[in-house]
Amino acid sequence: MSVRRRAAALAITAVLCGAAAPVAVAAPSPTPSTPERPAGLYGTKDPTYDGVWRQSLAFLAQKIELVTPATQSVDWLVGQQCDSGAFPSYRDASEPCDAKTVADTNATAAAVQAMVELAVHREVVDNGVSWLKSVQNEDGGWGYNPGSPSDANSTGVVAGALARAGVPLAEVTKKGGRTPYTALQTFALPCGGADGGAFAYQPDKKGELTANADATAAAVLGAMGKGMASGNYNAAKAPVCAEGSDLTPEQSAQNGAYYLAKTLAGPGHLELPPMPGAEESAPPQPDFGNTADAVVALSAAGHKDKAAGAVAYLEKHAQGWAKEGGPAATAQLVLAAHATGTDARDFGGVDLVKQLNATGPAPAATAVPSPTATAPEKPADTSSDDEGLGLWWIIGIGLAFGAGIGFLLSGRRKNQQL
Repeated sequence: MSVRRRAAALAITAVLCGAAAPVAVAAPSPTPSTPERPAGLYGTKDPTYDGVWRQSLAFLAQKIELVTPATQSVDWLVGQQCDSGAFPSYRDASEPCDAKTVADTNATAAAVQAMVELAVHREVVDNGVSWLKSVQNEDGGWGYNPGSPSDANSTGVVAGALARAGVPLAEVTKKGGRTPYTALQTFALPCGGADGGAFAYQPDKKGELTANADATAAAVLGAMGKGMASGNYNAAKAPVCAEGSDLTPEQSAQNGAYYLAKTLAGPGHLELPPMPGAEESAPPQPDFGNTADAVVALSAAGHKDKAAGAVAYLEKHAQGWAKEGGPAATAQLVLAAHATGTDARDFGGVDLVKQLNATGPAPAATAVPSPTATAPEKPADTSSDDEGLGLWWIIGIGLAFGAGIGFLLSGRRKNQQL
C-alpha cells in the first residue's frame, strides 16, 4: 500500500502526459528543489505524491491516541489548501495554486477528515467539502483527480470525509438522484462464488468486476459513512452476504465485511499481487497496509473479532514495514490497533505512537495511557481557531473518557492492477 499511491500517481501522470489532458488533471506539482523537509511536514521522503496524505493520516492516528500535534504541523497542512478548497498531493505553498496544480480528491478528503477530528479550522473543512461536492461525477462517485472515472477507493474516502464533516450522503446527489452509494453499488460483486460481496476498484475495459480487498475496505467505510479513524465495535452476528440488486448501504457494507473476513481467515493477512516480471515460483508477499485497512473496515462494520488474527499478524510482522514506510504506514497500524482495542503503545513490543511522533515536529502535548474503547462516531464540532488546539484536545480527552472514542509511500490504494 505504501508503494501503490506513488505507482498510481505515476501511472496517471504517464497517461496524462501522453494525451491532451485537461488542465484539471495535469501532471503533479514538481518535487521541491531543496532536499530538506518543509517545516511542519511529517516524514523525510519525497512528499510529491503523498505529502498531504501522510500528514493527514498522522493527525488522525495521533488524535485517537490523545496526542496534540504541533501548531506548526497543522499550519503546514492548512497551507497546502488552494483557494478553491482543493488539496493537491503536495505543493510548494510559497507559490499560489494555478492551472498546473493538480487537485487530488483523496488528499482533500483525508485533509478534511483530519481537520474535522482535530476540531480546528472549520473554514478548511467547509471549503474542502464544497470543492469535493463540486467535482462529484455524474454517477455519484469520485475519481483520483477531478474528471477521472469514479473508483471505489476515491469514492469511499470522499464519502467518509463528507459524512464526518456532517454532510448527509443521501443528499449529495447528481442527475437522477445518484449518490455516493449509487456509485459504490456499481463496483459491488454479487454474492456467490469465491469473491462474493467484494468490491472492485473499477470495471475493466470489458465492464467486468474483479474483487479487490483494498477497494473493499475503502467501500465498506464509505458505505457506512465512516472515516479512516474508526471506532471499536463488535456485533453479535457474523457478517453475511445479502443477495439482491437493491441493497441498502448497510447491506453493501456488510457484504464487503463478509468478503474481508473470509479473505483474512486463512493466512491472517492480505497479499500483494505479483510484480510484473516476477517468477511464478516467487512466494507471495504480505500486504501490510491493506491488511491494516481491512482490520479497520471489519471493526467499523461491527466485526473486530474477525480481525483478531490479522492484528496478531501485524503485531508480529509489520514493524519493519511501518518504520521504513514512514508516518502514514505507522499511522495505519495505529488506526488498526485502535479499531480493535489493541494497545498502540505496545504493539508487538513497539510504541507506535512514539514512533509516529518522531516523524514530525514534537507534539504540543501527549496523554497516556493509550485509549482503547471508544464511543460510536458522530460529526465533530469544529473551530477555526488553531490557537485553541490545546483547549480542544483537553475537551476531547474529557469526552473520550466520559463517553468511553485504511487507500505509494504513505498509502492510498488506487490501482486495481497493482
